[in-house]
Amino acid sequence: MTESSVFPSDSDAYDISTVDLADDRYEVKQSAIRNKYAVRDSAGDVVLRGKQKMFKLKEEFPFVTGDGEDAFTVKAGGIMDVAGSYAIRDAGTGEEVVVLDEEFSLFVENWTVRDPETGAPLATIRSKNKLLSALRHLVGLANLVPNKYEIFDADGGHVGDIEGKFSLRDAYTVTIDDASDVPKEAVVAAACILDALENK
Repeated sequence: MTESSVFPSDSDAYDISTVDLADDRYEVKQSAIRNKYAVRDSAGDVVLRGKQKMFKLKEEFPFVTGDGEDAFTVKAGGIMDVAGSYAIRDAGTGEEVVVLDEEFSLFVENWTVRDPETGAPLATIRSKNKLLSALRHLVGLANLVPNKYEIFDADGGHVGDIEGKFSLRDAYTVTIDDASDVPKEAVVAAACILDALENK
């Protein structure tokens, strides 16, 4: 019996009440203001906006819907986290939906989306290029080269990609091929968070 069969694998259990991400492709783009992001669906409509709150002891990224309503907040679990956990809290219910857990390594950028109560892994986001990941940690100019990530479900099966694009401002395409067991909101939020954190 696998770990994922012991814990809930239905992604509906990890839905955020304030947003409905039904598409399988999203564009995440950084604005002219550092660490401020807009997320567009396949029709080009803004479905989420996120911005890192500056001068906070704990890093905090509030997101709003395309209509400007509070959607969810991603908040660091520790003061000035370089590597650690980030909880996604539903603005509608006030509950933690999932936790994003970063595994710090020089050669790989590895994020795990977990159940907030059991710690069970729901998805993993891993950089594809180990050399580029290492250079991004060591050489500031390497951050100008867009990184690429692969999304896996709890059993290690491929479910999507996050593809960085050459642009004056950081831009990513998030594609979910099979999201039956992966919380989309967490993956899209992670695309914004990992960009902001890896470029600190």
